[in-house]
Amino acid sequence: MAGEDSTGRLVRLFALTGGRTRPSRGDFTLITTVTAVDPPPARAPRPQPEQARILRRCGKPIAVAELAAHLDLPVSVVVIMLCDLLEAGLITAHPPHPVSPRSPDLDLLKKVRNGLGRL
Repeated sequence: MAGEDSTGRLVRLFALTGGRTRPSRGDFTLITTVTAVDPPPARAPRPQPEQARILRRCGKPIAVAELAAHLDLPVSVVVIMLCDLLEAGLITAHPPHPVSPRSPDLDLLKKVRNGLGRL
């Protein structure tokens, strides 16, 4: 560590991901919610400091994008770390609920359009 970068970070981002640039899984989108497993599995490895920060934030379900914003880290870096935590059994990931395939209510859409037009 040669010192702080322009964001005040002492550890370079590539160090947080072990030099990886791509996640090992495709489970995570911006709106995937993650939750820390409580209690953590007995055989789980001890988390690194940044992973411990993630686990503290995941005490309650939180979206990946929101988590990245709270940690002030790029989403891509957070997703790589989340993959590690998921594989270690320290978090659960819940994909977004699919939207129903029914067609939109055209009458409602017209009312919204008309209301916006009156503004």
